[in-house]
Amino acid sequence: MKKLELLAPVGNFKCLNAAIRGGCDAVYFGLQDFNMRDSAKNFTLEDLDEMRKMCGKVKMYLTLNTIMFDEELGKIENIIKKARKNIDAIICWDLAVIELCKKYKVPFFISTQASIANSKAAKFYKKLGAKRIVLARELNLKQIAKISKVIDTEIFIHGAMCVAESGRCFTSQFLHGCSANRGKCIQPCRRSYKIIDEEGNELKLENKNVMSAKDLCTLPFFENIKKSGAVSFKIEGRNREPEYVYTVTKVYRKAIDKKLTDEEKQKAMEELTEVYNREFSEGFFIKSPTADDFTKSEDGEAKKTKKYVGKVVHYWKELGVAAICAVAEINIGDELLIVGKNTYENVKITSMQINHKPVNKALKGQEVAIKLPFCRENDEVYLRITK
Repeated sequence: MKKLELLAPVGNFKCLNAAIRGGCDAVYFGLQDFNMRDSAKNFTLEDLDEMRKMCGKVKMYLTLNTIMFDEELGKIENIIKKARKNIDAIICWDLAVIELCKKYKVPFFISTQASIANSKAAKFYKKLGAKRIVLARELNLKQIAKISKVIDTEIFIHGAMCVAESGRCFTSQFLHGCSANRGKCIQPCRRSYKIIDEEGNELKLENKNVMSAKDLCTLPFFENIKKSGAVSFKIEGRNREPEYVYTVTKVYRKAIDKKLTDEEKQKAMEELTEVYNREFSEGFFIKSPTADDFTKSEDGEAKKTKKYVGKVVHYWKELGVAAICAVAEINIGDELLIVGKNTYENVKITSMQINHKPVNKALKGQEVAIKLPFCRENDEVYLRITK
């Protein structure tokens, strides 16, 4: 059997560090042009050398999977030419990008934007030179198994589900002039709606979020996913925060490496609910979604949120102690999240000192010493709060 790959989303350096800390085998990311998450911070061509050093053996997949226009082809060629020495593959579906990948001998995967849902299409792209295809999200496990005999396949295992054809919905473009096909979707499907007739009579809806799908979560049946024939398991979320990337990656890393007991699975599900979610759905893997797979969530259902409380101003490595300049109250027993370009630490405070004297709390404007795992000057400090 081929090694199963865990593929994590990264929208900035903090998320890249969180994904690596969480145990991913590969990351996928966009540059500031031509990717399906235009609102993410994304990376620049100049960042790729540093990303490569951070990733080490972790593979790097660059997404170039929006629709492309004639006047952009020169810029795309320049990106591929300059990026090829640092990346392991390009995720694309436009035939012009495919041709450029072949010209510069860059391995390419076919994006889910191509909506590949049958073996004949898979054979076509294999003949074209694709090393892998990211399957359409409408497939069930049996269909995935059949196509996976033709070519290496990648499937989404967790994260947001688009109510329309993934990335090819025109609602955002029609209503707001922001094309999903260019990575600019502002997600009108996630809003709540009212039905009002011409006389102003309003129809009360049981669920105002009539187009908002629940998030995909395959953990409850992940052993079936592992046997699906797919070789790469992809987490959605290039717009998400580092704690989302870290937590989801860590949970699925453990699920790939071993069969979880019922107790471990329950604990893992609790961890997944702590970070951003719109409630969970099985997607199309087991059966077709029903009305129950639409969420009632307005702003997400994460059980924990975070509040910025300060930054690290110094770290004494030999003592394992950080000096934090507080911008809000910090107390003994608080759960802190320390995040930086090369830092991701989650720790519960057991002791604090101000001017070398033990204290139970630090107030806004005070500099407090806290024992922390290794961190760096200017790392951001957040208080993790249970809702």
